Amino acid sequence: MRQPHLPRSIAWRRRQDAALRYAALVMATAITVGPFLWLLSTSLKGPGEVLQGSGMSLWPQSPTLENYRQVWASQPMLRYLMNSMTVSLLAVGCNLLLCSLAAYPLARMKFAGRSWIFIGLLATMMMPFQLLMIPLYDLAMSLGLHNSTLGLVLPHACTAFGIFYLRQAFLAVPQALEDVALMEGVGRLQLWWHVMLPLVRPSLATLAVFSFVAVWGDFLWPLILLDDPQHYTLPLGVNRLVNAFSLDWRWVAAGAVLSLIPILMVFVFSQRFFIEGALKGAIKA
Repeated sequence: MRQPHLPRSIAWRRRQDAALRYAALVMATAITVGPFLWLLSTSLKGPGEVLQGSGMSLWPQSPTLENYRQVWASQPMLRYLMNSMTVSLLAVGCNLLLCSLAAYPLARMKFAGRSWIFIGLLATMMMPFQLLMIPLYDLAMSLGLHNSTLGLVLPHACTAFGIFYLRQAFLAVPQALEDVALMEGVGRLQLWWHVMLPLVRPSLATLAVFSFVAVWGDFLWPLILLDDPQHYTLPLGVNRLVNAFSLDWRWVAAGAVLSLIPILMVFVFSQRFFIEGALKGAIKA
């Protein structure tokens, strides 16, 4: 069956709208990817190429990996990398476990004060970290967590955003599945572990990515808690490059690129679950 021809004005308007959408996407891509490309280009430049004449050159004239070698040889980047990886993995694991344990009763169980507890959790999301920084530091010092991995992990071990996000995921699970499991004599803890968690696995993966990025890029709390370079995380190590090389941006850019590689790898390997979890949160079943 032949499709009817559209009037020229409508067809032209549709092509114009498509062109505008593509132009907006190209502009958004340039704004998003542009700074990273500039950072990568700076890390590959040789001496005297960062500032040329009256302006800055985008592409290196003679690309070199010497900046990465200098950074790796002059600073214990491997130690910083392992410290950040240890803190991030422990924080993500604790966040997924504790947030899911807290979100399940808020979503699927009825008890007195449930709504008020949830409202209180949402209220804590409006409080900036700078407001909690001093009491949190006093608490960490009183517990003997100065210069410790546990002290870096605990502020990220359970977050209000994680509880809120997983609560919404648990609410999307059909009630019939939970009723059948309860009729078979399954306990609440077993129901949470064997039924609910597998059903919200995409949301767990999405929260894991968010948590990993937040912990990996955290600079302020490690700066406050740590003064021993042996316990420094990668953001603090990159910050040391600024002082060590007197603002030689080639080495600073090389250190920043090294710190971004693990985040890109995590996103690439979890992209399928990340997109599925985002769509599942946008369209409630």
